Amino acid sequence: MKVMKKIREYDYLILGLILASVSFNLFLAPYNLAAGGIAGISLFAHKLFNIDESTFIFLGNIFLLVLSYLLLGQEKTKRSLLGSLLYPLFISLTSFITTWISFDNLETVVIAILAGILSGIGSGLIFKGGFTSGGTDILNQIMEKYMHISIGTSIILVDGTITLLSGFIFGFNNMVYAIITLIILSIFNNKILLGINNHKSIYIFSNKYPDIKKYLHQELKYDSTDFDIQGGFTNKKGKAIFTVVNAKDYYKLKLALKIIDPKVFIIATNSYQQVNANIQIRS
Repeated sequence: MKVMKKIREYDYLILGLILASVSFNLFLAPYNLAAGGIAGISLFAHKLFNIDESTFIFLGNIFLLVLSYLLLGQEKTKRSLLGSLLYPLFISLTSFITTWISFDNLETVVIAILAGILSGIGSGLIFKGGFTSGGTDILNQIMEKYMHISIGTSIILVDGTITLLSGFIFGFNNMVYAIITLIILSIFNNKILLGINNHKSIYIFSNKYPDIKKYLHQELKYDSTDFDIQGGFTNKKGKAIFTVVNAKDYYKLKLALKIIDPKVFIIATNSYQQVNANIQIRS
């Protein structure tokens, strides 16, 4: 089982690197979409100093790996080592693809969206395998440790700065397209990591919880978990219901709850993984 898990992790890494590299060669580099990361900085280096992008990414990753080892330690550096070395190699190996595929007839905004989708899926797979592709991912970890800011904030600061700088080097229009790419990339990266949202986790607070349970169990065929609650201010005790439903049934349930109890209070969140074996999801 552990061997299969390891194989799957490396499969995610390789597939993710291929997709990210193809996206770089087909979309990011030809259209100067500096959507953050060391790949974005490599476009600056190529434009200003005519340095080959894959060479710059390789040298930049080596520098950041050394920095990671000194500031973050061996364990965290190991997680970035393989991706850091393979990413520029994959960019070089897939550079031939531009002789086979061309998107010259597409609008640049479509190019930006496609770049975001492909890069987002690629980076999501890399992270899902437990790896990183190095580069500014290392910088984000360093900022988190020594500047005491969250990874999310550091990503916004680093990638946002790189994307904004592209406006001075490639022009305002390219910067706008790069921002579009960065947003789409983030969305698809999260979709790969968290999964496609097909369910809703729902907390139901009502004095008519027996009727609500009856509707859930008999009409919608969902199980539920009950728990006791107590108001923090009033100390009033009551019952609450937790259930997970298919997203397509959410609005049907919400409407029925309002009919059963006009004063019902509902908290609904996206549910990405079922972890409670007692809750049965209808397929």
